[in-house]
Amino acid sequence: MTRFHQSVTTDIVIFTISDEQLKVLLIKRANEPFKDQWALPGGFLFEKEEPDKAVVRILWKKVEIKDVYLEQLYTFGSSGRDPRGRIITISYFALTPKDKIKIVVSDKVQTPTFRSVKQLPDIAFDHNRIITYALQRLRSKLEYTNVAYSLLPQYFTFNQLQRTYEIILNKKLDKRNFRKKFILLGLIKPTKKVLKGERQRPAKLYQFISRKPTELKKFF
Repeated sequence: MTRFHQSVTTDIVIFTISDEQLKVLLIKRANEPFKDQWALPGGFLFEKEEPDKAVVRILWKKVEIKDVYLEQLYTFGSSGRDPRGRIITISYFALTPKDKIKIVVSDKVQTPTFRSVKQLPDIAFDHNRIITYALQRLRSKLEYTNVAYSLLPQYFTFNQLQRTYEIILNKKLDKRNFRKKFILLGLIKPTKKVLKGERQRPAKLYQFISRKPTELKKFF
């Protein structure tokens, strides 16, 4: 049996919500293959480097973020996914509020920018497939985890919470049913704070009881 050399990379789908849209971070590649095309941030693993360590390193190097929700997604290894040869990627997805991200621009990583998942450009490699897979995972996790906390500020209104779900699920939700369901889940609690607006009544602010990954006792 003939053996062949394989390289391992990691690619990261970084989701955030901005301008009432779910967005993903893309970079314009500076080198071949796919020079000047959009792609996910990622890179090769160092020798003996664990994938979890690599993704933390790359997140900090590319966008200077840490301590965000991070989850291993899937391993993509089809033979034609990279023209440089047989390269396997261990993909991850990260969730973060927009204000926690500091864009880093360098000669090697050009024009990092957030793009709406509804209006993605042509993307290099099989990264479109990876984004689609990550979006499916995110939507499913809303049903059985508290993952929404990672996209919201510490204090938020019920409307902001509902809009987060609607934006990710890409559908409108009944306001009364949403409030009733979410209160039964026991994930959030009211605070003594209010959000004051010039044209509307002050809205009560809530916070998550725990801002750590938690599985629900009941499905949303």
